[in-house]
Amino acid sequence: MMRVLHADDRLVVIAKPAGLLSVPGRTEPDCASMRVQALYPDALIVHRLDQATSGLLLFARGIAAQRELSADFAERRIGKLYIAIVAGRLDGEGLIDLPIGADWPNRPRRQIDLERGKPSQTGWRVLGHEGRHTRLALDPLTGRTHQLRVHLAALGHAILGDALYAVPEIAAASPRLLLHASELRVAGHHFTCPPEF
Repeated sequence: MMRVLHADDRLVVIAKPAGLLSVPGRTEPDCASMRVQALYPDALIVHRLDQATSGLLLFARGIAAQRELSADFAERRIGKLYIAIVAGRLDGEGLIDLPIGADWPNRPRRQIDLERGKPSQTGWRVLGHEGRHTRLALDPLTGRTHQLRVHLAALGHAILGDALYAVPEIAAASPRLLLHASELRVAGHHFTCPPEF
């Protein structure tokens, strides 16, 4: 269920459930942006989460605020932190620095593309171990489509429940993608929303 966590005259922050689109799809009109606009007609989306990803989603109140917040994202002035459970065991922390590009024959998939891909960086830190799997905090330093999912799969530690990038055994390990946008730092605010996994 979608929840509004904060609303003022400049921005709205919601907790998006897994399975809800951020914006209308080709055949699916129900989405977070339409639900938010039903409550705040001037709300405009600033960034997106994959349909399968849950967590914090930011909206601007009006076009001027949207321009400002979009610029903040582009200039990396907005801090984001995600929680994921990945296959296998990782220890410590690190940085994944691999360029990502479109995988045109297999859309909507993305791929590591060392020749034509856009620079993409993801910081990761281990939060704990859960059996054969690892709970990570993820800091996307860039904002490419499917970045966290592509990077972790390339690292050999795909996110549990990832039907696009994980091998069938890992994809089937969870009924949903275990990826959640848990923190957002924007315009002097710090929003948090713990995952349900």
